Order: sequence, then structure tokens, then C-alpha cells
Amino acid sequence: MTQLTTLDHPFDELSLGDTLVSRGRTVTEADIVSFAALSGDWTPLHTDAVAAAAGPFGARIAHGGLTIAISTGLEFSLLGEAVNILAFYGMDRVRFVKPVFIGDTIHLRGEVIGLEAKDEKRGVVTVREELVNQDGGVVASLEKRTLYRRG
Repeated sequence: MTQLTTLDHPFDELSLGDTLVSRGRTVTEADIVSFAALSGDWTPLHTDAVAAAAGPFGARIAHGGLTIAISTGLEFSLLGEAVNILAFYGMDRVRFVKPVFIGDTIHLRGEVIGLEAKDEKRGVVTVREELVNQDGGVVASLEKRTLYRRG
């Protein structure tokens, strides 16, 4: 098991149990408004401070889709040149465990839990990822699958 500083390794150099930790990123009001405009999701829980204050979390929260998009950016910070990564292959077991509030700083931590050779040139790496807030609380989890170059 290795603490990875980049995800840009050939498939055959990765091992089950390898781990990673990304830098942090603070979620802003501008992030939420921009995501609402991009996605068309203007649900008051995300975009209306008065309505959200009366809602289940007491304040506006980030969209689940925005949280996953941020996780992709945090993962990208670990890609380096990305010469060994061929394609995003999918996500499984996506869960939103706690709300992400404006001002929260989240980072990504992960562990390689699957290595599936597709053929002599490609393999799929599965990483169990958790998005963690500044208090150490897991806010989202998923299993991310990525297609890698072999050897």
C-alpha cells in the first residue's frame, strides 16, 4: 500500500489499498449560484436564503451534483500530466451523507479497492472516495471507476 501523490500511474503500478488525499477547496455562494445557472436547478434549498433558513438544514446547501463536480476537480489536482488515464468509466454507490454549506472546505480522500484488467492495453481502477469537510465529517462517498493505460 502506498500513499499516492498523483493518480497518473500506469494501471499495473497501482495496488489494492493505495490511498490518496487531495488539497482542500472552500465552497462559495458563487459556486452554488453558478451551478444553479448551469444546471437549471434553482431549488430554494440551494438558492433562497430565507426559504433555506426555514428548511431542514437551517441554511443554503450545495447541490449534490455540485459536490460531485467539486470532487472531480479535487481528483484532477492529483492527475499530473494524465498520460495514463484514458477515460472516466463511471460511479457507483454515490451517497450524500451530510450537507455542504457555503464556507465549508472539503477535500477528497480515497483508497484503491478494485483493479480489473480489460485487455493487454487497458484496465479499470476503482477508488472508494470520500469527500470530507473541515471538521473531518464525511459529506459524500462514492466508488469512482477510471479507465487506465496498462504498462
